[in-house]
Amino acid sequence: MTYLAGLDPGTQEILEHFGFDAEQFDALRKAVAAGTLSPATNVVSGEVQVPLPSDVSRLPEAGSRAWDDARDAGLAALRDGRIAHVVLAGGMATRFGGVVKAVVEVLDGRSFLDISLGETARLSEALAVEIPVAVMTSFATDAVVRAHAAEIAVPKPIAFSQFVSLRLEPTGALFTDDEGQVSLYAPGHGDLFDALRGSGTLSALESMGVEHLVIVNVDNLGARLDPVVIGAHLLAGRPFTVEVAAKDGDTGGAPARVGGTLRLVEGPCFPPTFDQDSIPVFNTNTALVTVDAIRTPTELSWLYLEKLVDGRPAVQLERLYHELSAFVPTTYLEVPRRGQTGRFMPVKVPADLGRVRPELEEILRLPRL
Repeated sequence: MTYLAGLDPGTQEILEHFGFDAEQFDALRKAVAAGTLSPATNVVSGEVQVPLPSDVSRLPEAGSRAWDDARDAGLAALRDGRIAHVVLAGGMATRFGGVVKAVVEVLDGRSFLDISLGETARLSEALAVEIPVAVMTSFATDAVVRAHAAEIAVPKPIAFSQFVSLRLEPTGALFTDDEGQVSLYAPGHGDLFDALRGSGTLSALESMGVEHLVIVNVDNLGARLDPVVIGAHLLAGRPFTVEVAAKDGDTGGAPARVGGTLRLVEGPCFPPTFDQDSIPVFNTNTALVTVDAIRTPTELSWLYLEKLVDGRPAVQLERLYHELSAFVPTTYLEVPRRGQTGRFMPVKVPADLGRVRPELEEILRLPRL
């Protein structure tokens, strides 16, 4: 792979430090060049059907017997130290004008990361137990997130990074920017399970007695650790729980039946003729998973995605961790979007901050138990 030898020392250092797999990349690059990895290969095989009503369960109503049972199960698991909080704070730091979103101020001098970890710290204090926390960074966010995590008034999380890759031309050649430099990117949150294993973070969590991970995006301010949600996952008895919410103009992945088998299908993976609006819920990118389900690697699919870079199409090959649902029994748990128990409050661009702040202020005033 002599084409990699010509890269500048700074790029080579980043590739080495953040786990670039040159052999795997070369195989993927050749697949793009040959056309065996393309937008068409993103689409799942088999007839795609809308999920049955029984395929999606609802979070129990507050005050119901089911709510009490789920809450008791969740509290017991938290008190036993079986639950860890995993925050996704990687990506490319592009939607906030090149600023790392995790450290941006959201409310009263507090950042996304401060609020996410602070709410877990509040729950930990209320239960008088330690709740382990891990944060996944990327080559574009790692240094900033680590420094910020050391500054805020929360227990220090375990920090580990996702991997790094190189953008391609649609021909399979290396993409170079207007200055002739190769273009680095973080190849999707499908890195999560491999990065947890490869960094030793999964082993460290297991040594603490952790059996289940609660995975959240740092920019979803509603996705706090909730004993009822944790308990619903535990009582369902399946290795993987994906939180879904009712659509309100949303796009993205959703549960569907593929060849009769229920799984999470990402947006680019639906057949072009399938009406995605026919599925009433979508994936919020919050999930719970057993350590047992991710201890052994699973071969997740590579998706072919095109992004505009310097006004030209660049190919990014990415994996998404929710594809685990195609391999293990999965619960699709419908959660409320808004209100005191709302769990979907994403901030994708700066303009979203003004919309969520009033509701966030109310949520942060609530007791954690």
